[in-house]
Amino acid sequence: MNIKQRRATVRIYRHGLGDCHLVTLYGKEGATYRILIDCGVIIGTSDATKMMTDVLEDVRKESGDNIDLLVATHKHWDHLSGFMQAKNAFSKLNVSEVWMAWTEDPDDKQASELRKDNDEALAMLQSAAMRLQMDAPDIEHPLLELLGFFGASARITTQSALEAVRNKSSNVRYCDPEDKPHDLKSFGAKIYVLGPPRDEARLRNMNAPKTPGDKTTYKMALDAFNQYLTPAINEDESHLPFSRPYNIPTQVAQTVPFFQEHYWNQQDWRRIDDAWLDDATSLALQLDNVVNNTSLVLGIELNEGDVLLFAADAQVGNWLSWGDRKWTDQNGTEVTGPDLLHRTVFYKVGHHGSPNATGRECGIDLMVNLAIAVVPVDHEMALKRKWGDLPFKTLMDALDQATKTRGYTLRTDQPPSNISLSRGLRSDPLYFEIDF
Repeated sequence: MNIKQRRATVRIYRHGLGDCHLVTLYGKEGATYRILIDCGVIIGTSDATKMMTDVLEDVRKESGDNIDLLVATHKHWDHLSGFMQAKNAFSKLNVSEVWMAWTEDPDDKQASELRKDNDEALAMLQSAAMRLQMDAPDIEHPLLELLGFFGASARITTQSALEAVRNKSSNVRYCDPEDKPHDLKSFGAKIYVLGPPRDEARLRNMNAPKTPGDKTTYKMALDAFNQYLTPAINEDESHLPFSRPYNIPTQVAQTVPFFQEHYWNQQDWRRIDDAWLDDATSLALQLDNVVNNTSLVLGIELNEGDVLLFAADAQVGNWLSWGDRKWTDQNGTEVTGPDLLHRTVFYKVGHHGSPNATGRECGIDLMVNLAIAVVPVDHEMALKRKWGDLPFKTLMDALDQATKTRGYTLRTDQPPSNISLSRGLRSDPLYFEIDF
């Protein structure tokens, strides 16, 4: 494609299990508009600080240290960590405007109530994790894995990373799906906010579309935690499974020959020493999903109508809400959420290709013009974290089917296919780059 005909370039970083995307829009006489969407990687990534520094240094080089729009989609470590891990590089970026979802607006009543609920749940989960680490420091419990999404430590959290982004510009916008599209006339583009929805039932809906009204799972997990776990963590004897005279500390039991032979052996599945934390794990999973569903979802409409879709980690409730979305442009033309999906040519695949983060009937089936889908993923890291189905094979097959006649599907943890290279993909060990 002739450089003068380019409308946009998307650079997708290949730094591991996390998201970072640099979008460049082109105007007249070489003018550019740079959008940086997220910058993070999952806890446990080898040499994460160097990796994220490399990414942000590349962003600096490509953008000339000037980002017009910085987007923080939601409060998860694998989307925000780079802003803390690569502080020095990030400090040298000039940012004109910051966008976050309405859920992060400190003056929004509904957002404040949602944050209060989530913060209380997170505080309770952190107490459970501390108790787990005191009682059984060698256990690799799923609770600890899930809490990794909310920060590396008590000092460096997703909230601190979010504040680093918020403080990057005095021009901060909290995006709402009811907002009018952001018209970038000089660059032939408009940006539509599709989610997160305001409807609480949709925010709480992380399940398959067959249960669209379900909003009880999160509350049930929270109630179970409060009823059974909070007293146990606080060592209320009336709620412990055995009274104190019959309790044996884990560290002591591990030294007793009887337990060494009959308990800590090849049959770990029989152990129950951390079973009391099942309710905490359930709550942590639900909290993680709720935060995913607060993802700021953007559709960037280019001239001629093509759409670039960045869905962050939006789950089913977020996707379903787009079916109700309507806007009227300055010419009086109505644009709907399904219309934007119909014209989507590029899809940044949500939540690293997980099975519950891309709609089928409300998503892929509507993307009849999809040409390119990119999955930011690291399957080996997913296996280490016991998330072996990332990316989900059924989803990958559906994406391959949707893109095969017009383009291709990419995984950032795999080399590009010959077809993708023949169709204009530029490949570097640090990123993939695509022109539109």
